[in-house]
Amino acid sequence: MPVAVVTDSTACLPADAVERHSVWVVPMPVTVNGVPGREGVDVTSTDVAAALRERRVDVSTSRPAPAELGALYEELLSSGASGVVSVHLSAELSGTCEGARQAAGEFGDRVEVVDSRNAGMGVGFAALEAARAARRGAGVVRSAEAARHCVLGTRTFFYVDTLEFLRRGGRISAASALLGTALSVKPILHVDDGQVVVRDRVRTATRALGRLEDLVLAAGGEGDVDVAVHHLRSPESAARLAARLGERFGGRLRRVYTSEVGAVIAAHCGPGLLGAVVRRHM
Repeated sequence: MPVAVVTDSTACLPADAVERHSVWVVPMPVTVNGVPGREGVDVTSTDVAAALRERRVDVSTSRPAPAELGALYEELLSSGASGVVSVHLSAELSGTCEGARQAAGEFGDRVEVVDSRNAGMGVGFAALEAARAARRGAGVVRSAEAARHCVLGTRTFFYVDTLEFLRRGGRISAASALLGTALSVKPILHVDDGQVVVRDRVRTATRALGRLEDLVLAAGGEGDVDVAVHHLRSPESAARLAARLGERFGGRLRRVYTSEVGAVIAAHCGPGLLGAVVRRHM
């Protein structure tokens, strides 16, 4: 077996991409009103969106246990994998990378952990690149390097109706939340070196989406790109954004993925989320 690639469910990888590239996805823990579950298995983004609308319902998230990750690494290595590359959500946003490193410590240089410094397909693109390298015969070090190189050329931008859920979860400061929503403006955010920050503020939702397109186009540079569009309960808006980005990138767009975010990102961003991740081929 080649090097095995592991990621977590916040990567928002479409099911066909997971199957095609043989990526192992670890579900993130989500608790709704005191009942624990696993993202994508017991709890979906639909469940979380409904819970958030009922303001008295409590939703929280946590990292996978290091023992769970360690058991998966052991299973993959025992099944013949020459090594494991484990690509995860930004360490600035979650303890998942820390837990993966704790688990990897039991396996020496056979397991490499990659901090994507990102979320959503910002994680997913790096995992897919590691899987492509592994399929070409790269070892664990080179496959991890491929993922880290991908991280350098990946940018994430998104729009939300409110910053309240990001503030509650500690993913954005109270000051940034206040600034982002002052004077009823619509916030556009991006992931900057692993942290969620307010990138821009515009007056209407229509202008926000136009500005989102502009930012993604600028981040794509002059070369070929892959794009992923994410949404929460807004498939029509996501399809329109994907189509617009396809028109604007033209022949430079290699691949486009569209997926609904999972329960974890839904819990921290809330209803109205629409975003795009652009990966430059360097």
